[in-house]
Amino acid sequence: MRMERLDHLVLTVKDIAAACEFYETALGMRTETFADNRKALVFGSGKINLHQAGKEFEPMALRPAPGSADLCFVTQTPVSVVAEHLRAHSIAIIEGPATRTGAFGPLLSIYFRDPDGNLIEVANEA
Repeated sequence: MRMERLDHLVLTVKDIAAACEFYETALGMRTETFADNRKALVFGSGKINLHQAGKEFEPMALRPAPGSADLCFVTQTPVSVVAEHLRAHSIAIIEGPATRTGAFGPLLSIYFRDPDGNLIEVANEA
């Protein structure tokens, strides 16, 4: 058996509208509405489905909780430009640029938090 790619992941959030606004503004993602007015954040070849804390859809994680994720997004945009964009929207960089190891090799990364406290890493492949 060989997995090809991650299709989507689910984030449990306190406020879906706030999460959509943040990811649209901070990372240029697009909000998509699907089945029964559910929301997803679309980017590249993937998406993040959003679950409202306390109103999750079954099946779900055993202990879904806002702020429990640590996500890394790879971009072609230089992380220095991303950092300037984030600061212009009053989003604090908590670490970086820092050298890390990604799925395909070295990364140059910056870190910040979303409104739920999830750790978000944005990186350039070195």
